[in-house]
This record gives sequence, C-alpha cells and structure tokens, in this order.
Amino acid sequence: MEKVANEVIYNAFGFSIRSKIPFPELLINDNQIDSIDIEIELEDLSKVWLELSDSQSTLVINENFVMFKVTDTAIFLIEKGRQITVSPLNEYKEDVIRLYLLGSCMGAILMQRGIFPIHGSAIEINGKAYGIIGDSGAGKSTLATAFLQKGYKLLTDDVIGIYFTKDNIPMVIPSYPQQKMWQESLDEFGIENKDFRPIYQRETKFAIPIKKQFSYKPMPLGGLFELTLTLNEEIELKPIEGLFRFQTLLIHTYRNVLIKNLGLTNWHFINSTKIMNQINMYQLRRPKNAFTANELVSHILSCLKKENGL
Repeated sequence: MEKVANEVIYNAFGFSIRSKIPFPELLINDNQIDSIDIEIELEDLSKVWLELSDSQSTLVINENFVMFKVTDTAIFLIEKGRQITVSPLNEYKEDVIRLYLLGSCMGAILMQRGIFPIHGSAIEINGKAYGIIGDSGAGKSTLATAFLQKGYKLLTDDVIGIYFTKDNIPMVIPSYPQQKMWQESLDEFGIENKDFRPIYQRETKFAIPIKKQFSYKPMPLGGLFELTLTLNEEIELKPIEGLFRFQTLLIHTYRNVLIKNLGLTNWHFINSTKIMNQINMYQLRRPKNAFTANELVSHILSCLKKENGL
C-alpha cells in the first residue's frame, strides 16, 4: 500500500472529519475544535471480514455497523455514525476509495446519526433548498448545473442530508462544494474540461469545484422534484400525491437497502411523514433524447411562483 498523507481535519455534511486519506474536494478545517465528529482510519479488516461474512457476501449489516467489500478495491466498516475504517485490497486505489467514502459510507453515517439521506442534488432558491431526485442517469446534476448557470447556489450533489428542527421543519445540510458532470453535459453548457479532474474509471465524468456558487448554511427543504425520462417530446410536470409520495421517498432514499437491517424501518416511516407534511412533491418528466435542462429550470421556477401566489 502506498504511503498516505498525515491526518487532516475536513468539513463536510456539517461534520468535522479527521482522515488519513486526503480529500481534495473537501474544505479543510483551519479552526481549533474541541471534538471530531467522524474518524476515517486505515486498518487491516481481512480477518474481521472472514469472521462476519460468507463466501458470497459483499455486505454485512446489523444495528451497530455496516460493512461492505468492493472487489480489488477495499473493505469498508462504518460504525455508530462516528468511525469509518478502510482496508485497501491489492493496489491502493485512492480515487476509488474516496468515491465510496463520500458516497456509500457517508450515506450509512448519515442514517446511523439519524439524518435522512436522499439520492439527489439540492439547489437554494429564495432561501429554501429544493431537491432534484431521480434514478442514476436521469440528469440530476445536469439540471443542478443549469440552475448554477442562472446564478443559483448548490447545497449538495448526490446525497441530500435532512435533519429536523424542534418544530419538525426539514433542513438540508450543505455537503461539499463539488459536482460530478458528464462530458456531454459540459459540452451542452459550453464548459471546457481542461481544468477539471476526471473521476476514476470514468474518463468522461469530471469533478467540478464550485466554491463560489456553494451555499454553506443549512436551508429549510422547500420541495422535491423527481426527474424521470420519457419517450414523449414534451416536458411534463405533475404533483406527486397520496401514498405515491411515501413510495417516492422510499425509492430515492440513499442506499435504502440499509434501512431494514439497521433497524430503521419505523424511523424512516416517521421521518418520511414529517417531510411529506411540510413540502410539495412533483414528478418532472423530460424527453430522453433531448437536452432540456434550461427548459426544466423554467418549469420549476414557474411552479414555485404559482405555489407562492406570484
């Protein structure tokens, strides 16, 4: 295994994170702090994995920890919302390991800490956070970029972490100032990729730093827009109503496979209800074979104006 950097304290998702693995995409914490929220360590987990898993397993979960193995990359152990242990396998693939740490591992950390994670991006509009959710490939990050191009700010890309105030208002936590964008989307926006770092094993997807258009304070969740693909040529926007609202939240909960085995089924239901009682939810269907990000922005802004009686 290659030598890693000295420990550095970063900020992400409202947490102080001390890590022996460097994170160029995260903000370094230069302030003196009394305690660390999350520790990221390197340790050999091979014996523990053999004890807890069978030959076919790639995932082991109980109420105290989440442990998973990525072939030829690493074993990851996430415990009690405070500790992530990484055990690299074979070649030390730091870029890949970092993707899993900021994705699946952070999703597990949020659940263990009682923070509701949704798969999507969130944009600040008029002092509120509006989530863009949907399946992989639906165009969430592209739509978020279209908002940034019009001067709006990003709170998070990929994972929307939600906590609740004493009055049960859902609040979105800013994650870290970076987006992941496909080359096709960069081309549509006229953005050159020469200054951006390719994401490992995805040479046509790039990490885009956005510090100047990042919103650093938690914002109340104003609504959710589920982005879906259609073969129709027209954009369609319609409310999500009734039990379909709960189903939508369940489908787009980040790493929802963890809910049952972490003992969080009741927690997820209660917090889904809190979200549904506070916001409106919409399905936004876009043509599969056309670039419509700018038109989608107009549809969302028009929808929000109608909500507010403007």
